Amino acid sequence: MEDDSEQEQSCWAYLPDVCLSNMFWWLDDRDRSRAALVCKKWNQAMYSGSLWRTRTITFSGRPSRSNTSEFESALWYVKRFGKYLEHLEIKFLNPYNAVLTRKFQVTMRGLLSRLGKCNSRLVSLTIQHLELDRLVWKNGIRTQFIKNISTFLKRMSKHLDYLNLKGARVMLEEGCEILSSLSYLKNKSFASEINIEDFFSHHLSIYSSPLFHQTMSTFRNLVILTLNYNCISDELLDILCENNAHSLWTINIKCHTHDPHGQVVWGMSWANLAKRAPKLKVNFFFERVMKHNSLARILLAEIPLRSISLRSCYFSDPDWSMRPTLTTLLPAYKHSLQKLTLEFNNDHELLDEELLQLVLLCERLFFLKVWAFLSVAFVERLLQYRAEGKCVLCTMKVRIYTTRHETSEEDRLLRDIYKKFRNLIDSELNYFVIAYPMV
Repeated sequence: MEDDSEQEQSCWAYLPDVCLSNMFWWLDDRDRSRAALVCKKWNQAMYSGSLWRTRTITFSGRPSRSNTSEFESALWYVKRFGKYLEHLEIKFLNPYNAVLTRKFQVTMRGLLSRLGKCNSRLVSLTIQHLELDRLVWKNGIRTQFIKNISTFLKRMSKHLDYLNLKGARVMLEEGCEILSSLSYLKNKSFASEINIEDFFSHHLSIYSSPLFHQTMSTFRNLVILTLNYNCISDELLDILCENNAHSLWTINIKCHTHDPHGQVVWGMSWANLAKRAPKLKVNFFFERVMKHNSLARILLAEIPLRSISLRSCYFSDPDWSMRPTLTTLLPAYKHSLQKLTLEFNNDHELLDEELLQLVLLCERLFFLKVWAFLSVAFVERLLQYRAEGKCVLCTMKVRIYTTRHETSEEDRLLRDIYKKFRNLIDSELNYFVIAYPMV
């Protein structure tokens, strides 16, 4: 029996490090701590840097006992393993009162302070949807939190490559202070990707701010930039052209109806940027900005547009029509448009023919998502075009709105269409089509 026991122990003792690391990878923090008590080798495996390079820390906003556990767990992790951290995401979900935001701010102060002292390898930081303009963020708490973030970014600026502060909703000066922290050491930032979508509070005309332009001029190696249209101006495009043309690949732009979007941007500014940055692709996301005159001022022919999303969020307005957008604006991008998403309530106009012609015209369009009032025949004709090689669609996601509660007839017709094109759909397409009552 002793020999058998010794043999069993030796098998575990000589378990290859790669196997041990893989086993620890699948354990949560509690189980990792318990496994580390097994023996000295397992304890050493617990401190393998590969286990702790990526971390998502979540504060849920639930009652106090779970909050205390979350806060303590976050601090425990940073104290013991923060030096290995390379990719950090922090989530603060549904804060419902000022007590929670205060505790979050205090915890983050300690966490970021500790991490700033022990870590020299962080390359990615994500803190989304803070919504700092909500009333639960008292002025003093918010000011201190922004100071904590700025101080941390100054320490990390040398090696931080990716920053995502989507949904922070800060004021202009606060936002520029945070972004300027990335260039603190050398008056330049070499971060390759920043996401500042909804970073500034709604209703702010960021595009006219010299402070914002000065801040953005410090970025010298941007590859991907995500922001709102209320930040776009000739000045910003010129800055990107001057400092980032060698690296810039993608600009993602969100345009929301509540954000100022009436500024004049010249096509020449886009043309210069596209010429200096030949690999540049621009993706636009419109929310409830649907009127042709508004879109025509924004969607200039000189933009190297790759993707566009137009969403009305179920709102219907008889005063606007999608027809001129489909027939005059979007065809300007027939050589570059690859992804098209349309979600709108067009109960006052039929657009089947216009959509089909647009698909045929756009020679590189591989992704189509449409939620609208359409006929079932639209889907059949689209599949027929694809089968005949007249378009190159790989993804078709269609929601056919109907004014009736009952969709059995549409469902039957869609089943027949699927049977007719089954080989094509199953072998070559990412396909999802459904009839949807819109009442």
